[in-house]
Amino acid sequence: MSGGEARDAKKLVRSPSGLRMVPEHRAARSPFGLDEPPWVPDKECPRCMQCDTKFDFITRKHHCRRCGKCFCDKCCSKKVPLPRMCFVDPVRQCAECALISQKETEFYDKQLKVLMNGATFFVTLGTSDKSELMVCRLSNNQRYLVLDGDSHYEIEIIQISTVQILTEGFTPGG
Repeated sequence: MSGGEARDAKKLVRSPSGLRMVPEHRAARSPFGLDEPPWVPDKECPRCMQCDTKFDFITRKHHCRRCGKCFCDKCCSKKVPLPRMCFVDPVRQCAECALISQKETEFYDKQLKVLMNGATFFVTLGTSDKSELMVCRLSNNQRYLVLDGDSHYEIEIIQISTVQILTEGFTPGG
């Protein structure tokens, strides 16, 4: 096994939330990964944190795998893939987290592929009012957003606080 293969090795881990396929080395983790949240302790949630239904022998308590909060089955019944936490199978999530996970999956399946190849955008940095036409792409290790235009920037993904899509289907200069 070469050094690169050893660094990229993964192991199957059983967590309270389900089976996960995680990188053996922390350095191989994606910057888009999420850590499993701590679960709200059972004794701290006698009622559903969404609909306020009291938990009892019939109404069981479930934890959302994404946020860790306690919900009844009605409020936490969706099983949705959660690749950002390396889960092998879809996992139980509350409605709010399931929607976020579904949108993230769409982003990874569609927009991320565009960003790996590069795409042209109008970019406004910081509090500036001026937009610049730039080719944006992710670095090969997905740790940096590379912006090339009149200026050149390499921005570490974890430093980006917000991204706003103003208009879909807009062609620059069109």
